[in-house]
Amino acid sequence: MTVPRLTVWHDGACPLCRREIALMRRFDTRGAIRFVDATDPDTACPIDRAALLDRFHAREDGVLLSGAAAFAAMWRAIPLLRPLGLVARHPIALRWLERGYRRFLRYRPRLQRWLG
Repeated sequence: MTVPRLTVWHDGACPLCRREIALMRRFDTRGAIRFVDATDPDTACPIDRAALLDRFHAREDGVLLSGAAAFAAMWRAIPLLRPLGLVARHPIALRWLERGYRRFLRYRPRLQRWLG
């Protein structure tokens, strides 16, 4: 098993987030990602907990990322999704993904209620 070089913080209280993280854990067959529930009061957070829960965050090789860049880092760590994560390194692709992510954030509360 590989020592995780990527840490992903997620909202363990969000039904949508729990489903997504469960899927990513299944895909992460190499154990390349350390998944951390940011709602756990014992969890050390690299930034303010509320800010951490407002957007998706990951730390890749010591660099804290958020939003689409954090998703792209997670995808790069999973062989099946790695090509998508590599494409997302391109500034134009990342810009489009970030726009989509910001739109998603507007609908996230409704999706959470629907899945909850």
